[in-house]
Amino acid sequence: MVKPDGVQRNLVGQIIQRFETKGFTLVGLKLMNVSRELAEQHYAVHKERPFFPKLIEFIISGPVVAMVWEGNGVVASARKIIGATKPLEAEPGTIRGDYGLDTGRNLIHGSDAIETAQNEISLWFKEEELVSWQPTITPWLYE
Repeated sequence: MVKPDGVQRNLVGQIIQRFETKGFTLVGLKLMNVSRELAEQHYAVHKERPFFPKLIEFIISGPVVAMVWEGNGVVASARKIIGATKPLEAEPGTIRGDYGLDTGRNLIHGSDAIETAQNEISLWFKEEELVSWQPTITPWLYE
């Protein structure tokens, strides 16, 4: 998900390009305002943390771009493309390393495990909003 700061800073296209260039397949995409209920479900793991209320207020403060990507090793690879949570610790060449300045405004959310991704996809997308397709480039990417 491109968070409200990434949308406001007009970085959506550049962020999508990183995943496309890597060879991943976009199967779900939508620009949306996040309800408080969805935000609280999404970040439920942080409910007891002191930053939870601020996190919720931020994610509902403006539109986000929710996405679903497919490909071999997509979760692990996406974590590397995204970079460390704290942008000042993120490596150059990562999204957060190149564009991020502040932990509370770190541009993008990515699932940390396949199980987490499956849960998050079901929160953010209806089944009919996902498109199953095979890019013609796939044989050039994988053996």
